[in-house]
Amino acid sequence: MKMKQIPDQSFWKLWNISFGFFGVQIAYALQSANISRIFSTLGADPHNLSYFWILPPLMGIIVQPIIGALSDKTWTRYGRRIPYLFVGAIVAVLVMCMLPNAGSFGMAVSTAMIFGLFSLMFLDTSINVAMQPFKMMVGDMVNEKQKSLAYSIQSFLCNAGSLVGYIFPFVLTGIGISNIAPEGVVPDTVIFSFYAGAAILILCVLYTTIKVKEYPPQLYAEYHGIKEDDKQEKTNVFKLLVKAPSAFWTVGLVQFFCWAAFMFMWTYTNGSVAFNAFDTPTVQSTVDGVTRTVLDTTSEQYNAAGNWVGILFAVQAVGSVLWAIVIPMFKNKKFIYSLSLVLGGIGFISTKFLGDPYLLFISFLLIGCAWAAMLALPFTILTNSLSGGHMGTYLGLFNGTICLPQIVAAVLGGLILKLFTPEGGLAPEINMLVLAGVLLIVGACCVFVIKEKKAEA
Repeated sequence: MKMKQIPDQSFWKLWNISFGFFGVQIAYALQSANISRIFSTLGADPHNLSYFWILPPLMGIIVQPIIGALSDKTWTRYGRRIPYLFVGAIVAVLVMCMLPNAGSFGMAVSTAMIFGLFSLMFLDTSINVAMQPFKMMVGDMVNEKQKSLAYSIQSFLCNAGSLVGYIFPFVLTGIGISNIAPEGVVPDTVIFSFYAGAAILILCVLYTTIKVKEYPPQLYAEYHGIKEDDKQEKTNVFKLLVKAPSAFWTVGLVQFFCWAAFMFMWTYTNGSVAFNAFDTPTVQSTVDGVTRTVLDTTSEQYNAAGNWVGILFAVQAVGSVLWAIVIPMFKNKKFIYSLSLVLGGIGFISTKFLGDPYLLFISFLLIGCAWAAMLALPFTILTNSLSGGHMGTYLGLFNGTICLPQIVAAVLGGLILKLFTPEGGLAPEINMLVLAGVLLIVGACCVFVIKEKKAEA
């Protein structure tokens, strides 16, 4: 029996499938730009900041494959993917209303930290639960001819959501909401940004839930050529890894340096910009009999820098969009991949020497070049090297090359920062951005060991 073709969809139907991604990405951007600021405000030692960042990639590596496997087997009157994104969004909304208030409930510093940590864990888990179904619905509901357009729409909504999330605190400060708060309390600009992000998230997901009707099981089976007597081949992950094409491992090596670099950016940009570009004052803090020098998180300068980090991340997103237009113009994928990473590396290293907040736009535009390449080229090179029936499994395993380096960087970040910190002195977080630049340049060199032969299986 001939397999039915998935019909072409109008632009607006494709838009509706991914629209909720806009809200999810606002939540993700708020988390990326403000987590270090929130935990520093609660009293976290800069040397311990990276440990808070272990949770997001750890949740990603655990949750994403589970949601994929569960939703593959789920059929309800509301669809197979939509129930997961709806539940994920509801949990994310609740946690977004709690996380920035960790310092507002009168708890001791250690209790507030633990509350914040558990909130972050639930937030990242729920964002992952909500995010994965959008990617899967495109695979389920869009034909091969339109997939490029569908993923382009998703990419646009992803970047647009990031921009909105990044600039929220800056905009709220501009309209008069307080950007400073007592010691240990997160400023209203950040709290209200999370509230606004939560409201937009649930409205976007409700829109997708109402507008999108997933295919029922029988029609889905006809569109995807699934027969009733088809038996799922039990996949031995270890055998697949042994037979993996060399591109899987060599691109994975490049990924290691890239994602470790960006983990350092998310963790240490806030402190770096606050001290180097905003002249944030320092204070002496004594914890367990140990006196250390830290940035004054109650100061106007520190919180202005926190807002500015959102603007810089937004500039990076713009740079990424612009560079994504340039990348396809190069036939030699390895050359443009390597060049993009070198430009990003220069961007990171330049942050040490560009002390003016506006000059940092140059740094983050260059960092956006690396980000664009990291999102586009690894999966292109890998899928071009895959053949046979295990592409989905390989792509799931490849997600480990994104999450594992972030976990390694989060575990080692504080230890590396201690090597740069004089006894009792201020932790020079800017050195971690320079290290991120070095890692990207090493990754750029590793691009040339990538082999693009087809897999046997």
